[in-house]
This record gives sequence, structure tokens and C-alpha cells, in this order.
Amino acid sequence: MGMPLDVGVIDLMLGIPEPGQRDLWYSFLRPNLRDQESKGMAMPAQYMFKDIPEQPTDADMIAITLDQMDGHGIDRALIGCSLDGGIQNDALRNHPERFFGCLHVDPNGGVQVLRDIQRAYDEFGIKGVSLFPSGCNPPLPINDKRMYPVYAKCAELGLPVLCCVGVPGPRLPMAPQHVELVDEVCWYFPELTFIMRHGAEPWTDLAAKLLLKWPNLYYSTSAFAPKYYPQAIIDFANSRGADKVMYAGYFPMGLSLDRIFAELPQVPFRDEVWPKFLRHNAARVFGLSE
Repeated sequence: MGMPLDVGVIDLMLGIPEPGQRDLWYSFLRPNLRDQESKGMAMPAQYMFKDIPEQPTDADMIAITLDQMDGHGIDRALIGCSLDGGIQNDALRNHPERFFGCLHVDPNGGVQVLRDIQRAYDEFGIKGVSLFPSGCNPPLPINDKRMYPVYAKCAELGLPVLCCVGVPGPRLPMAPQHVELVDEVCWYFPELTFIMRHGAEPWTDLAAKLLLKWPNLYYSTSAFAPKYYPQAIIDFANSRGADKVMYAGYFPMGLSLDRIFAELPQVPFRDEVWPKFLRHNAARVFGLSE
């Protein structure tokens, strides 16, 4: 049977493209990029991606994004929100049936970060908080004491944490994102839902072991073209991890939906895994109505 076409996909990493937005998305990384090539890239992991989607010049980008979603069977998508306004917020307000929000934070900000999470929760009903440990300024290991107040706040509000793990694409130190650091966080915060983002390579065997170990630990496929999904994760989903692995794309940051959905059917998931991977796991983890 293979990949179903009518499941109503939930995409756990999608953005609304708009003119000039890519520079804003990655401006927080600029102070930590030391090599000249990275400073001149359109996106700081550009060397890893082919055919990065073009940014538009003048169009209704929410409408265009919805059309892209409809064309690929995406029912709902997790997008970033900002306390400073912007098109992502407009999408959340005007299309709550299609978009749900996530706030990206840098725990170096201290108590103000907790206030920001509460505000985003109150104003936008965010469903998650995202972290990029190597991209913090300065970088923060996943188990750093400055991360702990954010984990506690998210556990209190019932918000999943979506955290980059593994070697980062941008040329930043990898040590803050070693997968073994997740183990301590899951032990100390059993109430916290923790979702690994961006591959976990080269520690995917360890990631699968931890997914089996911790009930509230999950994996999303963000930032990877389907033909590069790690074999250890595919094998885990096909065995004891069918409820733990969730689809996430990377449009428009680095991958087009056309490419993702052209490659997805070739991923060797078992028939019973596909609906969970594409929709049901995300609906359960994020508390979305089916």
C-alpha cells in the first residue's frame, strides 16, 4: 500500500515565506559564525542544500503557502510566532484551523524568556517552544542549568520542547547538541515532552535507544530530505517506535514541498507506520483534534 495520500498531514516545521525574511530568520546566528563563507550565505547551512526555495518579491504569501499545503495534502502546520508581530502571527490569527504556533527562545535571556513563553501562550495559544542549543548566544548545552527554567515552564504549561540535536548544519560547535545530553533532561523532567529535531546525526543509534527508554521523548524529521532519513530512525519506527517518529519538513528554509513529497513515498516505512508518522503521532503529542 505504501504512503497514504489522504491522511491529512501535520507538518511540524513549516514557515510562511516573505521578502527579506530569510535574513531575519538567521540574524541571531550571525555573531557566532566565524568563517567568511558562512557570513555570506543566504542561509547558514546553505552548503548542505540544493535548490533552496526562492523567496518571493510581492504576493499574498499566506495564501500561497496554504495553496502549497493543499497541493501536498498538508492539513495543519507548526509555524513560528513572534512577540514583535509579522506574517506568521497573521497566519496564526486568521487561520487557526491550519496553523498552530511555536515560540523560539534563547534561555540566556533568563526570567524574561519565561515571561515571553507565558505571553505567547496567552496571546497565541502556542503549542510548543523551540530551542537551538548551538545557536544560542553564547551556545548552551541541552542539559545546561540555564535551560532548566525553560523546561520547567514548558512542563508546567504542557508545551512540548522541540530541540535541535546532533551536529548542527551551520558551522557552530556541536558539543551543546550531543544526543547523550537529552538523557539527563528526560530523567529530571519526566513530565516534559521533548522532541528531537534536525536529525541527531551521527548519534542516531543512541537517539533510537533513548526514544525506547523515555516515554515522553520523540523524534521529528525536520531539515532532512526524505532520501536522507537516518536508517536507524526508519528501523526504529518500523519496529518498536511507530508512535515516536513524526513528520516535519523544512519549507521554505531549505527544502521545497515538491521535493519532500516526491521523495517521501520511497521511504520504506511499513504500511501501519505511515498514518502515525504523517499525522496521528503529532495530533496526540500536540493535543490537536483529529
